[in-house]
Amino acid sequence: MGRYSEVGKLVRDRIPQIIREDGGEPVTYTAGPQEYRGRLRDKLAEEVAEFLAADEESAPEELADVLEVVRALAADLEVDVDQLEKIRAAKASERGGFADRIVWTGNR
Repeated sequence: MGRYSEVGKLVRDRIPQIIREDGGEPVTYTAGPQEYRGRLRDKLAEEVAEFLAADEESAPEELADVLEVVRALAADLEVDVDQLEKIRAAKASERGGFADRIVWTGNR
């Protein structure tokens, strides 16, 4: 996967607690800012891959995981959800969205 994937992976905040409740003893550490950003990018790639492989039934849950990572990345970039939505809306206003299902095949 990415540059930090060799040892451990970024997990949701409650995962160590859930492991303890199941009788395990998780080994964890807190990533520094640079490592955290890299691991978030790795996590985004992981979650997108899971979404792409999902069937229609599990796709919404996988898409929600992608959104969770996107929100964490935005927070890491000091962009709040409202600001991110404004950026998205401005791009949609300028260039459109994807609702019309247009597929471009080139120019003549």
